Formats: sequence, structure tokens, C-alpha cells
Amino acid sequence: MTMHKTVDVTVDAMIEDLRTLVEIESPSRDLDALVASAKAVAAVIESRLGGQAVLVESEAGPHLHWSAGDDPKVLILGHHDTVFPLGTLERRPFVIEDGHATGPGVFDMLGGLVQAVHGLATLDDLSGVEILVTADEEVGSRSSRALIEERALACGAVLVLEGAADGGALKTGRKGCGTFQVSIAGRASHAGLEPAAGVNALIEAAHQVLDIAALGRPDVGTTVTPTVASAGTLDNVVPAEATVIVDVRVESAGEKDRIESAFAALAPHLDEAEIAVQGAIGRPPMPESASAELFAVAKQLLPDLEGKAVGGGSDGNFTAALGVPTLDGLGAVGGGAHADHEYLVIEAMTERANLVAGLVNAIRVSRR
Repeated sequence: MTMHKTVDVTVDAMIEDLRTLVEIESPSRDLDALVASAKAVAAVIESRLGGQAVLVESEAGPHLHWSAGDDPKVLILGHHDTVFPLGTLERRPFVIEDGHATGPGVFDMLGGLVQAVHGLATLDDLSGVEILVTADEEVGSRSSRALIEERALACGAVLVLEGAADGGALKTGRKGCGTFQVSIAGRASHAGLEPAAGVNALIEAAHQVLDIAALGRPDVGTTVTPTVASAGTLDNVVPAEATVIVDVRVESAGEKDRIESAFAALAPHLDEAEIAVQGAIGRPPMPESASAELFAVAKQLLPDLEGKAVGGGSDGNFTAALGVPTLDGLGAVGGGAHADHEYLVIEAMTERANLVAGLVNAIRVSRR
């Protein structure tokens, strides 16, 4: 698709679109909110780029796919769901102050979406460009993963619009990440009259927490962190049930296999206690080798750019695991993802929008 004319990136126009998206709250799993959000993102894309943004229905809410047509060469990848519940906007509205934009989702990752669209709008030719904006990234991308992988393989290069790393660095590597739930079944009894008749699930959980924490190997980038635990019903009852939730991050496929095998092999310490484990490392690691080619191009466009491997996961993990060149952290410069102090640096918006446009042009030239 050839556009009728190019336009310059203007901060005022980007802020206008960013305000529109932030003020339509889009918490993950809230289907009504996500429908409204997807339609708003589609309207921004269509008004700035032309064409039609297609809503792809899923059990997690609508994903959005836009294509300029012709042979696909580059996928712009993002998400429109946020971690903030409905009502956050009332408490923390969209505000421009002291060079920052604040409000739920400005950094993760509505700002990145807006910058990418406005960057693309500067190009007189959008052939080979696709945009995919998903509805469930913050909750694991279960409904969108197959679509992400399909379009990544079709396009052959992926630019991920997640927020930048500290100082505006691009994200050149990511750990694989996953969540495990360990459920423990014991047997209730009266804590005063016959405690020995019970099987204390809380004591078993304490053993398991220590065993699980010992699986970590920070020296090779593997962290295993018990994060949530629950047990018991009343203060005079031996607990019959307990659960432990564990966050896991790994840098290599070998560590992924080791950790998943270790969780599967967890064994009870107390006689008659039973253990069940659910979960996996759902996002594979994104090795820095996956971003090397595209990061080199980005450095040619902005020589002062830095790259950084980070612990958090994104949908770029899936595309990198397929062997598709993937560069992440191209979105907003700012910080405070998932926190009340989330912010976007306005001064950096134009440069990041132009960086996306420059990368798209360079990728298309290299793949002719």
C-alpha cells in the first residue's frame, strides 16, 4: 500500500492519540473493556495509516491485525491490555507535566504503539509492513501465541514495542519466564486434642519452599522465587491444604528443562502428604543472538543506542525462539512499568518514532 503523502512526526499529535488510548482502560481479561480498547487502537491506526485494522476475536478479547499488503517483511508487535484494573484512571488520570506523560499504560505499552504508528506514517510506502496488537500479553499470551508465531514466521523480522530498558536502551535479550503452583494435600485434625492425627500441609509447604528456592542458580541467570503462599482455615485446625506459587526466570533452554524436571520431581517430606504441580516456563528465553542483526541496524541509525538483556518476558520471546530476528524495547522511554509511578518521557517520542521508521526501511531493503 502506497500512502498518498508523508507526514512529519509531531509530538502534539502523538500525545493526542496517547491520551485517547490511555483514557480507554484495558485491563487484561475484562472483555468489554478490551473490545473498546481494540476499537480505539484500530481507529488510531486507520486514521494515521489508512487501510483496515481487523479485529481477531479470541477468548481473551480481540487482537488487532493490520497489513499494508504485498510480501510481508516486518511485523510490528505490541499489546493493548494493561495490568491496571478499571478505576485506575480516576485515581491516576492522564497528565502531562514536567516533560513526562503519566497514566495507566503510558509506558507499558500504549506509548510504544502510538510512536510506532506515527513513525510509520512518515513513510511514503508501507508495503510489507504488518502490525499485530494483542489482548493478553500481560496474562501469558495463551490465546495470541499461535497468531504471533504465524505472523512472525510470515514476515521474517519482528520489532517489539515494549518500553525501553533503563536509559532508553533496547532490549536485546530476555529471560524465559513461567509460574508454577505447588498444591499440597494433608489431613485436618484438632490442633489441641490430637495434632498428631493430622498431616500438616503448612509444614510440608515450608519444606517445599526451601527445596524450591534451592533450585535457583543466579550464576547462570536462573532465579526461582516463591512469591505467594496460603494455608490453613482456623487457628485450632491442623492445615489440610496449602499452595505455593513460584516465579521462575531462566536464560537458557537447558535451564528451562532442568527447572521443569525439578518441579515435576518434587516429593513430600511428611508421610501421607501429597503434592501436585501445575505450570511451566511458558515464555522461552530470548537469546541475544536473536537481536544481533537488527540491533546492529539500530546502532547505525542511532549510534549512541545501548542494548541490554533483561529479566522480564514479552511476546518477543516467542518470535525469537522460532529463529526470527527480533528486537525489543523499541517503545516508550520512561519507567515504572506496572507501578503507580509509571511514566513516559515526551522528549524521546519523536526519536523513537523515527527509529521504528528507519528500521522498517532498512529491513525491507535488506530483504528485497
